[in-house]
Amino acid sequence: MRILVPVLVVLHACLAWAADPPPADKRPVKIWNRIGPLGETPQRTTDAFPLSDQQNKGKWVKFEPMTDEFDGDQLDAEKWTVGLYWWKGRQPALFSPKNVAVADGKLHLTMRKEEVPAEFEKQGYRGYTSAAVHSKARSSYGYYEVSAKPMNSAGSSSFWFQMEETPGWLTEIDVFEIGGGAKGFEHKVNMNLHVFRTPNAKKLWNVGGAWVAPWRLADDYHVYGLEWDRDEIKYYVDGVVVRSVENTHWHQPLFMIFDSETMPDWFGMPKDEDLPSTFRVEYVRAWKKDASAARAEKPAY
Repeated sequence: MRILVPVLVVLHACLAWAADPPPADKRPVKIWNRIGPLGETPQRTTDAFPLSDQQNKGKWVKFEPMTDEFDGDQLDAEKWTVGLYWWKGRQPALFSPKNVAVADGKLHLTMRKEEVPAEFEKQGYRGYTSAAVHSKARSSYGYYEVSAKPMNSAGSSSFWFQMEETPGWLTEIDVFEIGGGAKGFEHKVNMNLHVFRTPNAKKLWNVGGAWVAPWRLADDYHVYGLEWDRDEIKYYVDGVVVRSVENTHWHQPLFMIFDSETMPDWFGMPKDEDLPSTFRVEYVRAWKKDASAARAEKPAY
């Protein structure tokens, strides 16, 4: 019963959106990106609520299907699927189940320098393996927070949302894509919003941005958050907003994804001496607005 209300909230929002979808040609114009340091950061007094809202002014209620402290010695099969059924990874690195592990209270996603099975070489995979997991649940509006440490190589460390089932639509939200050891990217928290397909268009476009941290991202754990509602999408680092974008297209439920990829055209290829390298996630916590807040919030369309 404790997750029934959040699930109904998601379903209600989806039905309202599907009945009267947003205009497909309206793109975000209200965009803000932080330049410079975070300033004073909030102090955590409870794990029950987002770091940025420790007093719970947003009336957040835990969303259990996307919350995991990664205790124990294996991935929770009721919440997560290893790999992505629609994609095998970005060439040349192939997603491999053996690179996903839960240990020491963390999710570990590892990239390795190694050969791949022969059948995948014809598809452009060669010499590298990496890792991916996605949630079994889909979700949209809510607050999603992780404590993570990117891998110390040019392999990516990414937290994102994709793959809805809404007919005619394909969208993506990248909370972060970090090249922790990639030259020139060691301090950049890359954030992006993608639209691949709408009922009226099939042309890819995106709204990207980055916040430059005063520290090297792969050196330590930091808290990264996404607050996603009908009007605005906000990104957080250590409880402070670093980016906001008006929400014109991202209203449908998506899978939550953690992965690592080779990105030769962006981060460059990882150096052999930097591998294996591991992207670590201490926890992921998710919340929805409680029932009273949801009733007060009118559908977006």
